[in-house]
Amino acid sequence: MAATQSVRNVVLVHGGFVDGSGWRGVYERLVDDGYHVSIVQNPTETLVGDVAATLQVVAELDGPAVLVGHSYGGVVVTEAGQDPKVAALVYIAAFAPDKGESVSSLIADPPPGAPVPPILPPKNGHLFLDRERFHASFAGDLPEAEARFMADSQVPWGLDALNGAVTDPAWQSKPSWYLVAADDRMIPPPAQRQMAERAGATVTEVPGSHSVYVSRPDAVVDLIKQAAGA
Repeated sequence: MAATQSVRNVVLVHGGFVDGSGWRGVYERLVDDGYHVSIVQNPTETLVGDVAATLQVVAELDGPAVLVGHSYGGVVVTEAGQDPKVAALVYIAAFAPDKGESVSSLIADPPPGAPVPPILPPKNGHLFLDRERFHASFAGDLPEAEARFMADSQVPWGLDALNGAVTDPAWQSKPSWYLVAADDRMIPPPAQRQMAERAGATVTEVPGSHSVYVSRPDAVVDLIKQAAGA
C-alpha cells in the first residue's frame, strides 16, 4: 500500500537496551536526501511514557510524518501511530502487536529451536542483556568493538515497558512497511514475518542481525522512502 502523499518528516523510535544514537547512519542519509528527521529518546521505562515522548515529538512537526520503530520501538509506534499526523508506519525488526499484546506476551511462546535472548534476571524492575553475549545475540553483523560499546552502554529496560499492552494498533488503519532481519537472534525471523503479514505490511527481507538499523542503514532508508511516498 503506497502513502497517499509525499511525506518529508520522519520520526525514529529506538527499542530496548539502546538509545537513539544507533539511528545515526539512517539519520544522516535521510537528512542528506532532504528529509526532516527527529529521533525520540524514549526512556523505555513504561509504554505510556514512551508513547507520550513520541507524541511530543510528533506534535512539533509542521506536517505528516512516517513513524519508524525498531524492536520494542515497534510497540511504541503501534500505539502512537493513531495520531492524525502519522501517515505511515515502518517496522525495523520490530514487534508489531495487536490489541492487548505486549512484548512480554509476544515472546512468551517462542518458535521451536529459536535462540533465546540472553536477558538477565530483572534488577530493581529493569532488564539488561548479558554483556558477554550481546555481540552474538543483538549485533552479530557489527564489528566486535562497536558491539562491545553498545553492550557497555546499555539503557535499562523497564518491566513496565516490557509488559505495556497496545490498546489501539495503528497498523489496522495506517499503511505499514516491515523490514525483516533474516539473521536476527533477538526476535526470530519467522515471528517477524508473521507479525508483518498480520499487519498487512509491505515486507522487505535482508541479511542482518537485530542491529540491522545500524549495519544496513541503506536498506532501512529505502524502506522509509517507500513509506514516505518517494
